[in-house]
Parts: sequence; structure tokens; C-alpha cells
Amino acid sequence: MAPLAPRSGDAVFANVERVNAELVTLTYGAIVRQLLTDFEEVEEVNKQLDQMGYNIGIRLIDEFLAKSNITRCVDFKETAEVIAKVGFKMFLGVTASVGNWDADGTECSLILEDNPLVDFVELPETCQGLYYCNVLCGVIRGALEMVSMKTEVRWVRDMLCGDDAYELKLKLLEQVPEEYPYKDDE
Repeated sequence: MAPLAPRSGDAVFANVERVNAELVTLTYGAIVRQLLTDFEEVEEVNKQLDQMGYNIGIRLIDEFLAKSNITRCVDFKETAEVIAKVGFKMFLGVTASVGNWDADGTECSLILEDNPLVDFVELPETCQGLYYCNVLCGVIRGALEMVSMKTEVRWVRDMLCGDDAYELKLKLLEQVPEEYPYKDDE
């Protein structure tokens, strides 16, 4: 695997139109608050955020591929690096580190030291168990599914819950063979 150019995420980030980060943060907060009002159960809100993210991810991958000029990754390890260094930089303005690989190279952690979605956020006691940024799990899962990778993505550490970092666990469940819409019968 060829290492990513250290500034590839920065180059893509420089060429992407951005909206005001505070506006995104506050709008996202309003969505989470409304979900808490509508569903009342924290676990259901987690599911709704994941599903919202999944729907975003299956659409966001097209923009990512068009604007990042990233070629097909050779394996899951390279895919995780691209998500951490280019994807997060492109859409959130931050990067993540990749680590905690399993022996098979199918499971790793993405560790964010900064998370712009949580600016201005303090979770009340009534929100124990809420993964406030669960939308990110869905985005990653949806985007990867569109490039033929079935994954499981979940939070293992969350600073809003008192942990020392934001850590997502990515697990490759299946590499789905690409299907082409037309088949030559000749």
C-alpha cells in the first residue's frame, strides 16, 4: 500500500466550498434535540441518527469521489486512511488517526481529537447512552456500502460521555463484488 501524501486531505479541503461551521453545528444540534423530543428513547434517537447518516453517506460518496480525485483503494487499510485523512478533512475540517488494527486488517479505530459537531454541546443526565454524533457512523457505513464494502461502524469512546477521545470502530463485514447493470451474452 502506498502511503497517502501527507497533505492530500489539506489539498482537497482547500478546494471545497464551505459553509459556516457554527451554522452546521447549531443546525445539527437542533436536529438532535428534535429527535429527542419526538422519540424520547435515547436508543431510538441513536438509530435515527445512524439512519440519517446512512442516507447522507450514500449520496455524499459521489461528491467525495468527484472532488477528491482519490483512486480506488487497494484494501480496507487504505480505505480507513482515506476516510481519516481526506474524508474527515473534506467534510468536517478535521483529520483522524487510524489505529488498533486487528490481525486480519478488517477492523480498526478512527480517533478524532477534535469534533466540530460537539461545539456548544453538553449532554444532560437524561441523555445517558446518547451517541450525539451517531450520524457519522451512518455516513461512513452508507458511503462505504456504495463502494462495495459492508461495514459495521460504532462509537467506542465519546468525550461527551467523559472519555478522553472520540473513537469510532470500523469493521469490514464483507467486500461485495461489484455488479454491472449490463451483461454481454455473446
